[in-house]
Amino acid sequence: MKLRLFAGLVELQPRPWFRPRMLSPVLCSDLAALEPEYTEADVISTVEFNQTGEFLATGDKGGRVVIFQREPQGEYNVYSTFQSHEPEFDYLKSLEIEEKINKIRWLPPHNPAHFLLSTNDKTIKLWKVSERDKRAEGYNLRDEEGRLKDLSTITTLQVPVLRPMDLLVEASPRRVFANAHAYHINSISVNSDCETYLSADDLRINLWHLNITDRSFNIVDLKPENMEDLSEVITVAEFHPHHCHLLAFSSSTGTTRLCDMRAQALCDQHAKMFEEVVDPSRRSFFSEIVSSVSDVKFSHSGRYLLTRDYLTVKVWDLNMENKPVETYQVHDYLRTKLCSLYESDCIFDKFECAWNGTDSVIMTGAYNNYFRMFDRASRRDVTLEASREVCKRRAVLQPRRVCVGKKRKDTDVSVDSLDFRKKILHTAWHPKENIIAIAASNNLYIFQDRLTPNGHHNTPEIQSAPPK
Repeated sequence: MKLRLFAGLVELQPRPWFRPRMLSPVLCSDLAALEPEYTEADVISTVEFNQTGEFLATGDKGGRVVIFQREPQGEYNVYSTFQSHEPEFDYLKSLEIEEKINKIRWLPPHNPAHFLLSTNDKTIKLWKVSERDKRAEGYNLRDEEGRLKDLSTITTLQVPVLRPMDLLVEASPRRVFANAHAYHINSISVNSDCETYLSADDLRINLWHLNITDRSFNIVDLKPENMEDLSEVITVAEFHPHHCHLLAFSSSTGTTRLCDMRAQALCDQHAKMFEEVVDPSRRSFFSEIVSSVSDVKFSHSGRYLLTRDYLTVKVWDLNMENKPVETYQVHDYLRTKLCSLYESDCIFDKFECAWNGTDSVIMTGAYNNYFRMFDRASRRDVTLEASREVCKRRAVLQPRRVCVGKKRKDTDVSVDSLDFRKKILHTAWHPKENIIAIAASNNLYIFQDRLTPNGHHNTPEIQSAPPK
């Protein structure tokens, strides 16, 4: 597996606005020694911090999970690597099931071991990741190599003892949740009660208990009696961070529904629906496609919903359904390119979004290995690039700008020269600190605040790029 880790420090200036010079790497791989070639199995398909931010897990299209641990000096190093899923074949449907990891979700820690859920298109697995630095020696019925002794030769009883050994990190599957989805699983979410979780496919959402693998409860079912009447599919589902009875799911029509499980067992009737009505005069062939919601995230406070569609990212107040309280254009310059994006299938790319720990800044990905940050207070934004070129010792990330017309500066990029094969689909933000993880194909970039001389973090605010 050729996973490349790039880490750095985000430089935040103590001014009334954030100067978007964001990278000064503290950990960099030797780029000259890295081969540029990689296989499709090496492409990262999900990124997720745990609840404390000490661990960061990535899954790839080859079914592997790589866990990074934060060291005392702040760097993230590989902690454990294991094969989570293998390719399978459904003989009843003559269907190949890919090993690609669609989602990873950490369970809240309750003991020294760590637990996480990982899923491919059909099967969800619960993994236990634990450390072992001692081993037992002096068994009565087995020798040191584990083979059974001849019982006739055992004449004394000895007490096994624990001997120190090199630290070993073990990943073992504890539960396998399978055979509950007829369609591809697109999301999983752990409930705040720490006992249940949901899994969603195109038409159904199931509720599982973490200790029960042979059955689940269907809580949302959008499948019509006649499939020709199908008008929308579920794209993503998420539990509320504090209220175990609330969940939200979005659909391909651009709507996001809030469901309350206290009302009824089957949540087909939503409690609230968040939808922005499109002006009929502005409708086009691509309107419904670009309005499909690819990701939804509750804010840490639980007050807001963050949704990402193809062109925008929106913030919704749970108390106001008719329109979002904030709308940010991610790459509005692509509106004139929708036809070619449709022909290349790029218009169906599913971008994720993330909140920072205080819900004050939003992050999401774009093309050309660009990612965007939006400051909610100042309504300013910045475009930054995650690429191998910026990962140099003491280098600084410079803001990028995409121009619709002719290229004006050396740092500007014309919309016609964007590389749509390079895309930032998966992002994650540390739950407490300004540390972000960016996945770009098989590369993982980690950026972190630069500490001031007194050891404090600067306040992150964002300055918009120069006017076009």
